[in-house]
Amino acid sequence: MLREDIIIDIFSGWRSFLRKCLFRVLRVGPIPSHIAVIMDGNRRYAKKKKIDDMTGYDAGALALLHLIIYCMELGVKYVTAYAFSIDNFRRHPEEVQKIMDLTMESVMLLTWMSKLRLVRVHFAGNLQLLSADIQDAAKRLMESTAGYKNFVLTICICYTCSDEILHAVEESCKEKWDDGIGIMGYDEANDYERLIKVVDIEKHMYMAIAPDPDILIRTGGEYRLSNFLVWQSSCCHLSSLGTVWPEFGVFHLVWVVLDFQQNYRYVAKKKLQL
Repeated sequence: MLREDIIIDIFSGWRSFLRKCLFRVLRVGPIPSHIAVIMDGNRRYAKKKKIDDMTGYDAGALALLHLIIYCMELGVKYVTAYAFSIDNFRRHPEEVQKIMDLTMESVMLLTWMSKLRLVRVHFAGNLQLLSADIQDAAKRLMESTAGYKNFVLTICICYTCSDEILHAVEESCKEKWDDGIGIMGYDEANDYERLIKVVDIEKHMYMAIAPDPDILIRTGGEYRLSNFLVWQSSCCHLSSLGTVWPEFGVFHLVWVVLDFQQNYRYVAKKKLQL
């Protein structure tokens, strides 16, 4: 079955009806605005199923597609997925190339899906590390969907939070320098005044397009952030699931949201204290 057919199948049929009934019950409680996910376990899934690694990554891409559709139906506005870390370039070149081929295929699919459901697609990361054809395809997709407001999908590719912070600081310094202000100045009391503030840095973050995540999910039974949204996740609900990413399904999402709702008052209180 083609992936376009899979999307249509997910949106229709009795399973879609049951999901919408389930999500209607969930919406009695608070619904997260932004869900971020570290998609861990694709290679372990492939080993478990005795298939090649790329088939495992392909299954992971379909799992992400399902999550996007579930979040649309639930009322979540932002989804952010950690697709490829800068550190992943250390892997075998053949594996990296296959992941890039899958990335190009996914861009084509997202182009089709964005028109069907008015999804804004954003790629966050050091895109200059991508090949020219992927860069061009990604930029065209971002430009063509920039006006969509209903749902925002961010794909973090060639991304680490360390690189994001460095990029934001560099851009903030450049902006002040271009404005003829410099980095430090004097206030009325002749004391040094910081001219680069947190708001300046956050404005230039790769993730400036979305609010901080309400939930950060990591599959595969790991408890590390792996340099993903470290700046943005100080007050979000962290959820580590034992299941590998390609096996992530609607009931995993329901469990995570129920857990979020149970702890919502505590997390909301912490956010107000910032």
